[in-house]
Amino acid sequence: MAARIETLKLRGDFLRIAEGRRVAAPGLVLQAAPQPRTSARGARVGFTASRKVGNSVTRNRAKRRMRAAAAKILPHQGRPGTDYVLIARASTVERPFAALVADLEGALRRIESSGAKSMRKAPHEAHQTRHHFGAQ
Repeated sequence: MAARIETLKLRGDFLRIAEGRRVAAPGLVLQAAPQPRTSARGARVGFTASRKVGNSVTRNRAKRRMRAAAAKILPHQGRPGTDYVLIARASTVERPFAALVADLEGALRRIESSGAKSMRKAPHEAHQTRHHFGAQ
């Protein structure tokens, strides 16, 4: 039976997932993190495309293509209780749909494998430097 897929819309969810696991594929970037205990249901997914991808028409097309790929794959291969974010890349719009689906399938396999279990530092933590002045 296929799990129900809910769409993420809150900025806080996107920020929380950005601190989780990340896998890059030629057509997209996949991020994943466990859902908070209060919302453990089926898999949830969010979509984003920065201005690097193109103008608004191009970004929206990229998100539509990722939505279609996620609707095809995540109900069967997504892990319940996990939140996913799909990030568009410049190649998302031109990439053949079958290749985009294969990218998502491969990214899901890699993110669930033992090699992708290391957690990334949050962007604000990665760039912080600690300055210690005076006696310690």
